[in-house]
Amino acid sequence: MLIRPPAAAGRFFPSDPERLRTVVKALIDGAGPAGAETPKALIAPHAGYAFSGAVAALAMATLRAGRGRIRRVVLLGTAHSRVLGLATTRAEGFETPIGVVPVDRGAIEAVADLPQVSVDDRAHRVDHALEVELPMLQVVLDRFEIAPFLVGRCTPGEVAEVIDRLWGGEETVIVVSSDLSHFHQADEASRIDRQTADAIEALEPDRLAEGSACGRRAIAGLLIAARGRGLGVKTLALRNSGESGGPPDRVVGYGAFAIGPSGAS
Repeated sequence: MLIRPPAAAGRFFPSDPERLRTVVKALIDGAGPAGAETPKALIAPHAGYAFSGAVAALAMATLRAGRGRIRRVVLLGTAHSRVLGLATTRAEGFETPIGVVPVDRGAIEAVADLPQVSVDDRAHRVDHALEVELPMLQVVLDRFEIAPFLVGRCTPGEVAEVIDRLWGGEETVIVVSSDLSHFHQADEASRIDRQTADAIEALEPDRLAEGSACGRRAIAGLLIAARGRGLGVKTLALRNSGESGGPPDRVVGYGAFAIGPSGAS
């Protein structure tokens, strides 16, 4: 098998398997009891667990009710290198310290004909946006596969087209990996992030300003797909790195959002 090895382990989260499981379980347990409804889609941050782990866990914990049912995660995240369109990979699995998450090659083939979809193994090899979400998914879910995409320069409509093709049924959940505003004073970051959350809750992608989120295109595409199906959004958390020990004058915003029939999980 062609396996994409870990790139973020030891930097964004622990590289020791048992330590990683312990950290993730504590974060998930800290999110509170599981709700009865499993969302169709999530937006979660992808910074180091010390900074954004508690926020990401609030999103991932909503999937606990679907543990035995969810078999595919369509995973879209910010491309931290120059990528045109949506970049997927030839890899058959993504490795974390906990184990290997298989790639749903059938899902990749289902969108391979779209002009905005390409293969870029180099970009995937070094990018942390998707990898950071995997250990939490491994702890929360049972056996599952991923359809991984790094989102670069493209339109929200092009992202929505990929999501629509892979929407699936109750076996599929969509996860967008994105932080919010970057490197503002804490008060300014809170103001910007609240505006971003308001736009997400309203399912209005045109209101997502430049600099509102590093994964703005992926979020916008998800909102288009969700709006077309009459879904709602619930904001689970809005925080920033300054609240987790980072410098208060250059904070990164983190948000957790659940999308489903009622907007709540």
